[in-house]
Amino acid sequence: MKGRKRHIAVDGLGLVLKCHVSAANCADVKVAPWVLFWVLEQHSRVSKILADKSYRGDLVTDIAAVYGVVMEISERVSTKTFEVEPLRWLVERTWAWLDNARSLTRDYERLPENHAGMVYGVMIRLMLRRLTKNHTRWKGIVN
Repeated sequence: MKGRKRHIAVDGLGLVLKCHVSAANCADVKVAPWVLFWVLEQHSRVSKILADKSYRGDLVTDIAAVYGVVMEISERVSTKTFEVEPLRWLVERTWAWLDNARSLTRDYERLPENHAGMVYGVMIRLMLRRLTKNHTRWKGIVN
């Protein structure tokens, strides 16, 4: 595999629910069932999915028919000026968090599953830092 593409599903806080790593030449709509169906099976309270415009097509009707979930596709309003797409920043913020991790800047893993594991490891580290409020020292350590 010459290049890789990471597909993620995030919650309202921007934390990764599911990550799937595929070849870079795979279309987003072909890989979306790997991510979305797993999320819908594991998290039954999901009622709405916000997706990019590359997820248009039969996938929207399939998800609505099988799971009863509304899938909203964000469309760009104008192409001449920059405008933030609604709620797209949730995923973009998660990509920025993942890009800050040094372990994900280079792709040294041989298997895509290992690379997905690295994404989960980075998110675990991020959540632990939030829980400890970015304290870098243990409470029992003295200066």
